[in-house]
Amino acid sequence: MDETYDLKVNTAKVHEALVGCDAVLHAAASVAIGRSRGVFASNVAGNRNVVGKAVELGLDPVLYVSSVATLFPPSAPRLGVDDPVGSLRTGYGRSKAAGETYVRGLQASGAPVVSIYPSGVYGPDDPGPGPTLKGLRDRINYAWMITSGGSAVVDVRDLAQVVAAALAPGRGPRRYMAGGHFLTWAQEADLCEEILGRRVRRLPVPPWLVRTTGRAVDLLRWIYPPADYQLTYEASLFVTKMVPCDSQHTLEDLGVAFRPIRETLSDSIRWLIDIGEVPAEFAPALRDERARAQQAGPDASG
Repeated sequence: MDETYDLKVNTAKVHEALVGCDAVLHAAASVAIGRSRGVFASNVAGNRNVVGKAVELGLDPVLYVSSVATLFPPSAPRLGVDDPVGSLRTGYGRSKAAGETYVRGLQASGAPVVSIYPSGVYGPDDPGPGPTLKGLRDRINYAWMITSGGSAVVDVRDLAQVVAAALAPGRGPRRYMAGGHFLTWAQEADLCEEILGRRVRRLPVPPWLVRTTGRAVDLLRWIYPPADYQLTYEASLFVTKMVPCDSQHTLEDLGVAFRPIRETLSDSIRWLIDIGEVPAEFAPALRDERARAQQAGPDASG
């Protein structure tokens, strides 16, 4: 690898921030699904500066938000927390894999590091919006590619519940999958048609063509960085190879539940409309629903 772990990060400031804390949540990372300069080094340095320093100081627990990307490509029909670390080649994928390897080493030594593996995070109030909501935006605005794989979706509000429940000290190293719900692309298109109140475009595409398109998008974004289309090569691997996630232990051990996928997608689409990423006329059912609520007045829900 030509990247280095040694970024000019003020580790003294990290130490100062952690002194006196009972626990820490490390959820910061540069998320770039595709080619991106500097992502590998910054993410790996962040893991070591925050997670490593927290372990040195004896914090319990040390929560580390990993990703299903660390387990990609899948080695079984379902993704599980004990799957081998994956082998994605882009900066983001390799940074998450390197962070996962580092954290697993700490867990093997008995450090109270708790790993959480979200799938694609959806939900309202995304200030980005991030890559997952941009992908949903593009499918609504243009078309669903009907291909292999599918979409694993966890609601950001449910993920927050998982994180909060995992903060219990004294339980040692643990791993929790936060995989939410899985839909094939055809199933997601069907559900979004119901939510939107209109037919959506569907393009049957063989997996190899999806991945070839992803490589072309990578080249476009390399030449013209402002290009905002989300189907990079790395994203194409998730699109065509994603499988369901096994979150049963998470639900049982932490006493949490995932809300219905319809609620997550509905709220995500409303948010995309509110911030101007999806035209309101593309979602007549939601537009009419909002109009009826406005006509009924603020007390209608009571």
